[in-house]
Amino acid sequence: MLIGATPNPARYAYLAAMRLVQYGHELILIGVKNGAVAGVDIQKGMPDIEGVDTITLYLNADRQRAYHDYILSLHPKRIIFNPGAENPELARLATEQGIETVEGCTLVMLSIGAY
Repeated sequence: MLIGATPNPARYAYLAAMRLVQYGHELILIGVKNGAVAGVDIQKGMPDIEGVDTITLYLNADRQRAYHDYILSLHPKRIIFNPGAENPELARLATEQGIETVEGCTLVMLSIGAY
């Protein structure tokens, strides 16, 4: 799952979505703008989704606040805080619930096989 999705090809969130699909990962996109990336529609709001393995964040900490409870309710195995999305508060809350947190770049992680 990628939160902070955008149909703007100049944004890193767009590039990450494209690469995730290219690498064969199942992708759910959450954002505020209508559109699609790599054939996957961007969903608005906080859809009820089960079985989320990884959430990769492309929102700054201020914009993430509205999603804290939602993200934690999905019980992902891992949350990736991409550059600019670092959030010590959410990382602490996630860690307390046994969720792995990573400050890293999804694009780099994919390119070196560490995703």
